[in-house]
Amino acid sequence: MSDRAIVSLAARQHGLVSVTQLRALGLDSRAIARRVERGWLRRRGGVFQVGPILGPCAREMAALLRCGERALLSHLTAAVVFALRAARPGAPVDVTLVGAGLRPRPGLRLRRVHSMPPGDVTTYDGLRITTPARTIADLSSTLPAVELGRLIEEARIRNLATLDDLRAREHGHPALRAALAVHHEPQVTRSEAERRLLELIRAAGLPAPRCNARVLGFEVDMVWPDLRMVVEVDGYAFHGTREAFERDRGRDARLIAAGYRVLRVTWRQIVEEPMRVIATIAAVLQPLSA
Repeated sequence: MSDRAIVSLAARQHGLVSVTQLRALGLDSRAIARRVERGWLRRRGGVFQVGPILGPCAREMAALLRCGERALLSHLTAAVVFALRAARPGAPVDVTLVGAGLRPRPGLRLRRVHSMPPGDVTTYDGLRITTPARTIADLSSTLPAVELGRLIEEARIRNLATLDDLRAREHGHPALRAALAVHHEPQVTRSEAERRLLELIRAAGLPAPRCNARVLGFEVDMVWPDLRMVVEVDGYAFHGTREAFERDRGRDARLIAAGYRVLRVTWRQIVEEPMRVIATIAAVLQPLSA
């Protein structure tokens, strides 16, 4: 019975269990040692792997199991888990410990807080972790303003955090307050965004697209029919709901299946990164027109 319980627990913990959990399930030191000898359990730096396969966040889960119930993932590690940032090979696992009593451990970057509001803690993919809003607040003092703005935008687009969630955590985070003060999209119409992008395309000397044309029964913002290239301008006001997200991706899939390339750009990118937007469009157009 205990082995089934261990397998069930490990399945929820990316293939890992702790010594404390094994003892709670009825295994003493000798029983654990026998399973290690048989290869049923494998030691992994203070925790045990159950079976041959680990889950995608086994390293992060191992850190939590080693640190105990008062630990949670935070900062850069939390941002990676939420896919707000790319993972950096070899980076330590960021763990915040509520309370004191844990000494530094290899491979971990520990932080201690006296308390953690319940609204700042969640569970994601089986991992105890700071919420996206709390994660962004924690990182706000260490990130460049541009990168912080991108983090906020990505969290909003993916419905991980709202502006209200983030504003509730401004206190004590002046960089976050400054970023939120400018993080809004003007109430532009689609035609304004398209006009701005069309001006950039013309100024760069790129082939002019057809605007608001119909392709496969869909109205697209810009299309180069001969090159089978479509550009869509995504404003948060028009595409910031789950329904819009699903609709846009379904339409993209139909266009791609028909041989079109689909590129999406945002209003913020057009305004703040015009050269990058144009370089991306040019890189796609030029090979196709060569």
